[in-house]
Amino acid sequence: MKMTENEYSRLTKLHSPNTKMYRTVPMAFLVGGLICCAGQGLLDAYKYLTGDEAIAGTLTSVTLVFLSAVLTGFGLYDKLAKHAGAGTLVPITGFANAVVSPALEFKTEGYVLGVGAKIFIIAGPVIVYGLAASAIYGIILFAVQNG
Repeated sequence: MKMTENEYSRLTKLHSPNTKMYRTVPMAFLVGGLICCAGQGLLDAYKYLTGDEAIAGTLTSVTLVFLSAVLTGFGLYDKLAKHAGAGTLVPITGFANAVVSPALEFKTEGYVLGVGAKIFIIAGPVIVYGLAASAIYGIILFAVQNG
């Protein structure tokens, strides 16, 4: 059975669930904000304990990544993401989740062909395009400053 693009688009819209934006947007905003507030609280606590802003920033990042990885390992991060949506994609915690999830999913295939090969299946494009964008930005900055 051949289908035109318009027919396929119509069928997709017909059978796809509608997004309840009145619920998902505020929830994403709330959860993302809470994650950021937790990060700020950790940063302030680490600054107070260490007296060094650079060390406090590093400790905050490590703590957020660790907590995100642990919550992903116990399946709690995915349950939160089911209700919070994009709010859980706060860059550092979402990135940790994107690395740990495939590692857990493919661990049955072994450490080399499973975990090692698939660990960056989701996060890999983010790394590639992030590095490409930063290289382009660096070239533009260099040209503007030395132009």
